[in-house]
Amino acid sequence: MRLLYLGDVMGRAGRRAVTENLPRLKADWRVDFTVVNGENATGGMGLSGEHAKLLLEAGADCLTLGDHAFDQKDMLQFIEKEPRIVRPINFAKEAPGRGHRVFTDGRGRKVLVAQVLGQVFMKRAFDDPFSAIEPALKAHVLGGGVQAALVDMHCEATSEKMAMGHFCDGRASVVVGSHTHIPTADAQILPGGTAFQADAGMCGDYLSIIGMDKTEPMRRFITGMGKTRFTPAMGEATLCGLFIETDDRTGKAQSVTMIREGGRLQQAAP
Repeated sequence: MRLLYLGDVMGRAGRRAVTENLPRLKADWRVDFTVVNGENATGGMGLSGEHAKLLLEAGADCLTLGDHAFDQKDMLQFIEKEPRIVRPINFAKEAPGRGHRVFTDGRGRKVLVAQVLGQVFMKRAFDDPFSAIEPALKAHVLGGGVQAALVDMHCEATSEKMAMGHFCDGRASVVVGSHTHIPTADAQILPGGTAFQADAGMCGDYLSIIGMDKTEPMRRFITGMGKTRFTPAMGEATLCGLFIETDDRTGKAQSVTMIREGGRLQQAAP
């Protein structure tokens, strides 16, 4: 199976890059299943129902969220009627939606998508991510009940993301990090057959400060004081993500390639 994961979609620039390019990339790379992290797609803070529809219509088979999952209040209701959106599995127990789902690709193969929030350096104290993801992995055995499994690890610390990669090694096709908006250069296949990258990066304008127009963040760094709210940068975006090929029999990764398409960054493709 050919899986495509795109990192955090950042504001209008990221949305435009996804909607304009994803259909072509899926066709060119013969992608079977696409997961897009959309938690910053609406003004850099959360995902609205309207923008979720745009990303799904562009070709995303599943949207993951993150710590900003419900910053856009309409998502509280929208996620209940849109099963293609997955919120963090260890979010508040009363939160709407689900933290993992099993999807079916165009050939009838089963794909588990789960998302989990880390604890290190995060503003809120979320539940333990390792014990939270364990039941989903046990219930949907790779190479048995599902032909592929993708875990989106949404957190700050690369060490915690690496720990999740090793925790899931051999039990997930891919563990990929999101949240920090900068792609790491560590794409690899772990010994048990799980593809891993600590952070896929964002789909957004990299002439920025992690996707935000640099003026206000610079002011706060230099003076220690804020003047206005952050706003997403509006230049040409780079699509960043991960492309994984898996073995249908075992569900394990056979190859993994970092993706950088368009914008300012050095390009990379399968």
